[in-house]
Amino acid sequence: MFIPVFPGTNCEYDSAKAFERAGADVTIKVFKNLEAKDIRDSVDEFTKAIDQAQIIMFPGGFSAGDEPEGSAKFFANAFRNAKMAEAVNKLLNERDGLALGICNGFQALIKLGLVPYGEIRQQTADSPTLTYNTIGRHISKMVYTKVVSNKSPWLAQAELGKTYCNPASHGEGRFVAPKEWLDKLFAEGQVATQYVNEAGNPTMDEEWNVNGSYMAIEGITSPDGRVLGKMAHSERRGDSVAINIYGEQDMKIFESGVAYFK
Repeated sequence: MFIPVFPGTNCEYDSAKAFERAGADVTIKVFKNLEAKDIRDSVDEFTKAIDQAQIIMFPGGFSAGDEPEGSAKFFANAFRNAKMAEAVNKLLNERDGLALGICNGFQALIKLGLVPYGEIRQQTADSPTLTYNTIGRHISKMVYTKVVSNKSPWLAQAELGKTYCNPASHGEGRFVAPKEWLDKLFAEGQVATQYVNEAGNPTMDEEWNVNGSYMAIEGITSPDGRVLGKMAHSERRGDSVAINIYGEQDMKIFESGVAYFK
């Protein structure tokens, strides 16, 4: 599997560790942009890595410092390169591959159109998107999310209806969409996870729904479920991590993704 890294990405090591623990062979490559030649070489390297992978994961962080004017724009624009876009489309449409994006990676997926459309395409004025948290600043805390659809292969080993606890750390994680889109996403099982309170109920209370996401949506999938984007950092877990936090932290996303190919 392949993890692309851009200037400002900071979750590639945690993500690689999670996949390796699940049994994957991980390739990490850094997109270099100091000079024009570096960009051309990086495009070629990324394209080759995608062609050789069964899974691509867009990791968290603050790619390009969340500039210009918003998160993951540099990340997403790089993947609109014709070579890289074709490689991703072939991975998903011809080789039955999987794609995962967490936090900044989710922001890139949604800007590319990989969620909710399942393909790289331009967003429209009414497309679902991720925008600034309602409190107007970065948040960093543990959040509780419930699995409300197991349509995705990424959630094959998660328990439907169960609540999981993971850290969230972002300034632009508020999921917004017109009512028509919200209804469609729920009807087609593309809403994977929702922010919930201590009783396990989706809520708009900012104590639990930390960014003010519409319908408390934390994660969504492509129509066929093979692309998953979510905000909370499921990769940030381990035997000695957050041991004083109540709740199950392992959604087994990475194990499910690897098991899909076995």
